[in-house]
Amino acid sequence: MVPAKKFGLRVSEYMIGFGPTLWSRVRGETEYGLKAIPLGGYVRLIGMFGPGKNQPAQLVKTDLDSSPSQTEVELDDDLEDEDGGGFFSSLIDGTRQNSLREIRPGEESRALYNLSAPKKFIVMFGGPFMNFLIACILFTIACVFVGTSVPTTGVAAVVACVPNTDNPTGIESTDGTCADGVASAAHIAGLKSGDKLLAVNGAQLKAWEDLATAVSSLANKPAVLKFERDGQVKTVTVILPAREIPVYDAAGADTGKTQLVGFVGVRPHFTNQTDSIGSMPSFIWQQVKDTGSAILSFPKAAVGMAQTVFTSKPRAAEGPVSVIGIGQISGQIASDQGVTTTDKTWSFLMMIASLNMFLFMFNLLPVLPLDGGHLSAALYEGVRRQIARLRRKPLPGPVDTVRMMPVAYVMGVLLIGLSIISIVADLIKPITF
Repeated sequence: MVPAKKFGLRVSEYMIGFGPTLWSRVRGETEYGLKAIPLGGYVRLIGMFGPGKNQPAQLVKTDLDSSPSQTEVELDDDLEDEDGGGFFSSLIDGTRQNSLREIRPGEESRALYNLSAPKKFIVMFGGPFMNFLIACILFTIACVFVGTSVPTTGVAAVVACVPNTDNPTGIESTDGTCADGVASAAHIAGLKSGDKLLAVNGAQLKAWEDLATAVSSLANKPAVLKFERDGQVKTVTVILPAREIPVYDAAGADTGKTQLVGFVGVRPHFTNQTDSIGSMPSFIWQQVKDTGSAILSFPKAAVGMAQTVFTSKPRAAEGPVSVIGIGQISGQIASDQGVTTTDKTWSFLMMIASLNMFLFMFNLLPVLPLDGGHLSAALYEGVRRQIARLRRKPLPGPVDTVRMMPVAYVMGVLLIGLSIISIVADLIKPITF
């Protein structure tokens, strides 16, 4: 809306939501309001689609409830001759007429189609750019000012027994032993809360993930544990008992296979970690690349999600979700008693930021009804005008984007179908964490 008004366009509506209007107020020449379905919003600009070749620049009709004027009838006839009849041509004609009908007499210069290509690009890039800006702000708040808890190699507690089906938490029995189980390496070695693990078989432990890597191949094998206690470095040699863990594929789905790994038996101490402002450009760029990769693999993910609805195939944890799925995940985060308020805040901010980043990237796809359809048309228009200038030819008129409407309707049907499938998937096979 801001660049549109800056360039002199008439913005007739600025609405949050879709469907019936719940509340609105007119300020200047713009109606601001709230609508019943809070799944987005829109800005209505006049002259989104221009007249076709050799068509009148304005549809003269001051009373929308009266019968069509002579100019409107002539425009209908001309358009029918131009497009040749048929369903899609009628669709194009109707969309063009509805767009031109919004232009008041003398307002042709304030229509979007009459802007220069660079100004059109700036106006249509405004929506996706706001999603990108919101994502950047939320990512920065989450990473720099809130932070998240990360596990360290410090020992918060010792797990006395190797967890199994009968004893999933690994606690000792009442007699202080692991009845019908195996004592953990940490318990046998005498590790205590407050110790800090330094190395396993000489492999230095700089992060909690290094411990899992170091013991992955040491099931039922001896290991030299190096740790720090009260400022003193100690070592102990102990046999690491085996623990069976499930194997997951790249999509996060359980493969049904298991593997044996060495089990130390410690719970990590967590610390709050924040990032620097200087690290955010590279972090955001990585989010852009990851989101782009996700969009490229979106068709495959959508097919997989459809299969989970109609077959017994398990739901992939990294697959697409609907608005209902986002609500379900939000509820899981909010109700998790084992997560700190700081971590919940970080998770909410990252989720909303990621959603906005996805909307930014998705809206750049060069098809209507997405903003990318108008952006690609503006680029094409600018290029062909530059070519005409170089060749000293008359400048061509605006690109007739209304002819992309059949593609827009097909795209709309696909999006509606995907939305329905994702909602059903979230209802019958919700993603849980």
